[in-house]
Amino acid sequence: MYVSIYKYMLLCCMAVIAFTGCSKFDQINTNPDATSTSRSEWLATSMLGSITVSDITTQKGFVQPFMLSKYTIWKEGGPESMQYNRFGRIDFNRLTVLRNVDPMIANATSDALKNSYTALGHFIRAWQFFQTTMRVGDIPYSEAIKGESDGNIKPKYDTQKEVFIGILKELDQADELFKNGADFSGDFIYGGKTIKWRKLVNSFQLHVLINLYKKTADADLNVTQRFQQIVANRPLMESYADNFAVTYQNSAGSCYPWSNTAVQTNPFIIYSALTTTFINPLKASQDRRLFYVAEPAPAKITAGGVASSFDSYVGLEPSNTMAEIVAAYGAGNFSDFNKRYVELFNAEPVGLLCAWDVKFLLAEATVRGWISGTTAQAYYAAGIQESMKFLVNYTPAAYRHGVTIDDTYINSYPSAAGVALTGSSENQIKQIITQKYLAGFLQNCDYNAWYENRRTGYPEFVLNPATNLNTPSNKFPVRWLYPSTELSNNGDNLGAAIQSQYGGNDNVNEVMWLLK
Repeated sequence: MYVSIYKYMLLCCMAVIAFTGCSKFDQINTNPDATSTSRSEWLATSMLGSITVSDITTQKGFVQPFMLSKYTIWKEGGPESMQYNRFGRIDFNRLTVLRNVDPMIANATSDALKNSYTALGHFIRAWQFFQTTMRVGDIPYSEAIKGESDGNIKPKYDTQKEVFIGILKELDQADELFKNGADFSGDFIYGGKTIKWRKLVNSFQLHVLINLYKKTADADLNVTQRFQQIVANRPLMESYADNFAVTYQNSAGSCYPWSNTAVQTNPFIIYSALTTTFINPLKASQDRRLFYVAEPAPAKITAGGVASSFDSYVGLEPSNTMAEIVAAYGAGNFSDFNKRYVELFNAEPVGLLCAWDVKFLLAEATVRGWISGTTAQAYYAAGIQESMKFLVNYTPAAYRHGVTIDDTYINSYPSAAGVALTGSSENQIKQIITQKYLAGFLQNCDYNAWYENRRTGYPEFVLNPATNLNTPSNKFPVRWLYPSTELSNNGDNLGAAIQSQYGGNDNVNEVMWLLK
């Protein structure tokens, strides 16, 4: 459950890998009584760390995805690329971790454990391929990670549709195998509990499917029927205790990513501020979560305001010029992160997929007519309430600015005027995605909020041609560029993929299959 456990297990795994080098000298001098293979649990820990702790990162890297998603601004140096929409090339490094899947499975010590580790491998593969295709489009899938096994160092690119079909199949397999598996070691997220993993696997498949909402007519994908069957027949995330999240503890390198404590310093805390995109909806609906995640603006307090008043909180427009942002910051007309994120080593677990995300996507699916039986309002309310319960649990009284979120408030708020779902289907989708956005503050580090904006247009981001670093400046980018290493080492296959998708133009403004 803790970051330090991951670090310890990763060091063990590295030690075994170092010990089992392939030189003839090593083979001759190997101690026959020593471990000569990597244990399944060590490889599981290493891979889980790669898709969680490594993605979350720390300090400035931690908040960069939230700059892109317009939760926060940055006032240091020149214009921040993420804040002002400049995209470059990605890498495919997140796929290299998949080389450890087969050894993890092979070293399982029983059939039941082999089922669980195989299921975990399917999930990790699905997660990594999903994160990669979401950024660029077509990617290697069917021939990926076969350099050692098949000698194929130039894998073909599968279409994005083929990749999604593969992801969905792997998640189906993962659920079935976890159902027939045993609790396993090496898992610092859920303690190896297969029922927890089934909830995650199925919830993640719903997340994948909601991203395919434009493809409901495709019989190969079978989007709505898959969605319905999962909701009707499989376990899903229920509460924040099911979140796919990393928990932190008080040791160097294991503290909350934005904390600045005696054991883990963070020199970047003086450069952040929250945005109008995030703060204004909270103020407009008198949402008390604001007091649990933000600090009042210094200028408001100096002028006689109180920390318990919504009027004391000020967001900055993220598309403003750096000069405007620096001036507002200097005048104290900004709100920053709540001090608990800085002062507490365990401010809160950081999730990559959370229970409230599942509630909101169920609400969206209901509005779209995919499922029935429970109202969209009920799912929507549950998402808001789960977010509130999470914040209450992880925000000590000293950091609440004198404002209480109690059971009465939690139960009544989602049905309040201006919050409850109303109007057209499109307006309800807007409300759902907006609440998903608010609940996702400093969660979902894999660009989830930005993907939601790309997918639905909500919440609305301000496009300012004077500061937008995209070309042309009157458009937001919609994808990243392919890795330069692929251009050098797998140019023919990459070139064919770029030609078939984008007419030969690897450009950040080209629209991938998923969005058409």
